[in-house]
Amino acid sequence: MIRKEILENQALTEHALFFDDPHRELIRETDANGRPNGRFINIPKGVEVKENGDVEFAFHAPDAKSVQVCGAGGSFPEEMHEMVKGDDGWWRCTVKDLDSAFHFCNFFVDGTRCLNPYMPYGYGYGRTMNFFELPDKYSNFYLLQDVPHGAVRMNYFYSETVKDWRSCFVYTPASYETDRDRRYPVLYLQHGGGEAESCWVWQGKINYIMDNLIADGQCEEMIVVMNCGYVYPPDEDLGPNKLVSPVEKLIANDSVPFIDKKYRTVADRHHRAVAGFSMGGGQTLNTVLSYPELFANAGVFSAPSIRTDREDKLGLLDSPEKFNENFDLFFVNAGEYEPAGPALREQTRQMRADGFKLVFCASPGYHEWAPWRYGVAEFAKRLFK
Repeated sequence: MIRKEILENQALTEHALFFDDPHRELIRETDANGRPNGRFINIPKGVEVKENGDVEFAFHAPDAKSVQVCGAGGSFPEEMHEMVKGDDGWWRCTVKDLDSAFHFCNFFVDGTRCLNPYMPYGYGYGRTMNFFELPDKYSNFYLLQDVPHGAVRMNYFYSETVKDWRSCFVYTPASYETDRDRRYPVLYLQHGGGEAESCWVWQGKINYIMDNLIADGQCEEMIVVMNCGYVYPPDEDLGPNKLVSPVEKLIANDSVPFIDKKYRTVADRHHRAVAGFSMGGGQTLNTVLSYPELFANAGVFSAPSIRTDREDKLGLLDSPEKFNENFDLFFVNAGEYEPAGPALREQTRQMRADGFKLVFCASPGYHEWAPWRYGVAEFAKRLFK
């Protein structure tokens, strides 16, 4: 059973459109004198997780002939679940035996993929998608708790790399507003393919993770910067096989100088880190290998490989001595059930046997947000010590 206080935690339903979920419909009426007299009525929720772990879906489509729901893979498979229409025009079904995780899902109305307007919205797979949270029975490290809360800001800076303006999200710990003489280390945190810089906030819950770790004394206080991982210079050939863009140039040449100027940072390599998952894990490797003078810490989550053909300015991946001298912390994480997991585990085992000092941590889940939340928390606990 999932505890009621966990199911009702606002961090689970918060998303980019709102924090305090209304789930009301405005009925436009007038009184006896013809004056506006609107009122709100309760409407069904698009998704509701029960204490026993069952997930109830609802979709309003009174004129539809069929409605189906499925997952996006991983913990919620892509198998279709048929929904049943009620007299009120709402289609409903219950899905059982799902793993605890952040779940994207898809709805199909008469065969056409649609968004459910009565569910939370997120960004994944290169588009807007519905999602829901089936939380862990006991874990609360990524939930909203009664602790001092930091702030999340959206900043804009001009990038010489792409000759255009960019945005980034920046988390600052609660003490940043009160301890004006203090300077902070910085973690640059990258998203995966098909997602965006906002995803570490709305889906990764990084602000709550940092708030809770800091309040418990489990990690150092730090600034966290989230940049968009798609960097296409105007003169670059965007061929059909172009999957990983040179975001390391933007981070090193544009973002780091901007952040160091705008925020009270400790501006040296030992107090900077880069981390990311999937595509962002590959970008992390590109960044720390291309700019070792800027970064001494790396967190690689669910990247396809570590020892691949990458630009390695100092030959760090060929020499355990150089590698160990260069990195204060090199951390690798993967979901236990994702395809990259066994390969990354074996790579790190071999590298450690060869004398490379790095940390490997497996987290429950597939190639999805559940293991990445665990991964970034475990990384942060070890960072800047």
